[in-house]
Amino acid sequence: MKKKNGVYREPLTNTQLLMTITIGIFVVLYLLAMILLGGGFLHAQQIFDMLNDNASLIIVSCGLTIVMIGGGIDISVGAVSSLVVMSCVLYLNNGGNIFFSILLALGIGLAFGAVQGFLVSYLEIQPFIVTLAGMFFARGMTTILSVNPQKVAHEGFAALRDIKIESSLLGYTAKNGNLVPARIELGVVVAFFCVIVIFVLLKYLRLGRSFYAIGGNQTSAMMLGINVKRARFLSYLICGLLSGISGYVLMMHTGAGNATNAAGMEMNAIASSIIGGTLLTGGVGNVVGTCFGTLTLTTIKKIVVSSGLNDPWWQSITTGGMLCFFILLQSVVLGRRAKKLSRPV
Repeated sequence: MKKKNGVYREPLTNTQLLMTITIGIFVVLYLLAMILLGGGFLHAQQIFDMLNDNASLIIVSCGLTIVMIGGGIDISVGAVSSLVVMSCVLYLNNGGNIFFSILLALGIGLAFGAVQGFLVSYLEIQPFIVTLAGMFFARGMTTILSVNPQKVAHEGFAALRDIKIESSLLGYTAKNGNLVPARIELGVVVAFFCVIVIFVLLKYLRLGRSFYAIGGNQTSAMMLGINVKRARFLSYLICGLLSGISGYVLMMHTGAGNATNAAGMEMNAIASSIIGGTLLTGGVGNVVGTCFGTLTLTTIKKIVVSSGLNDPWWQSITTGGMLCFFILLQSVVLGRRAKKLSRPV
């Protein structure tokens, strides 16, 4: 506790510090893009497009953040989202209704979360192996459902998909002189709702604090009376649920499903979580940081494309470079912080 102007102030926690760094880097990157590249970066719609395109990624990254805070990992989230998309598309195209399609998406996510959570927490099988098997199983099931791309041909779903929040105030004037209002898809609202709920869970509820305790030191958590197995199981269950929601939001964005839907989403979710300040070792992380981590990752990709480097490998190279940079930054910042806090006052 530091004293400033006669008032004692608590130092930032590791979670708050890393989240602050991520937000600062995002703001700097976006301001540089506005100054140096201009174009779409000067319009609010650019931010909204980033959110529209990545609402499903934000949701699934929140679920992965919970698991990683508890010291685990889940690499099946992208495949589960893909399975949800294909299942719901086929269900709707065969006379299903929207309400039950949502229940189907949630049910698939919960089923994967429950099975994988049970294997990891109660049978103590390595989470990487369990979720790797889950990823292969979900990918295989998606291919069995349909090899060919499937477009949603359901009038009710089309009406739901077309719902958008518009703002003329945040819009811009096109070259032809017409005012183009800013548009936000319904999936973004769902994503923000998930971020708020998970934020409250992690910050204010006992279960959320249990995740941090388990990720920080499992032995100490057990000594504090925390049911480690139950808490870890619930972390995977919540992650599975969010994967189901993510899949449905992705379907609302694309309006179609195919076997390659959400390909690589799990890697992007891990990258977003790490960039947002979540440690792979557990005990540190925040969904607000993860949300900004997703936006930072997307901003870098858009900067690369706007710079004329349209080949897909340039985006992979920059993503890898950003990931290494943030891992190194976390190591240096937390290392120096640990030395500073350990010094005698």
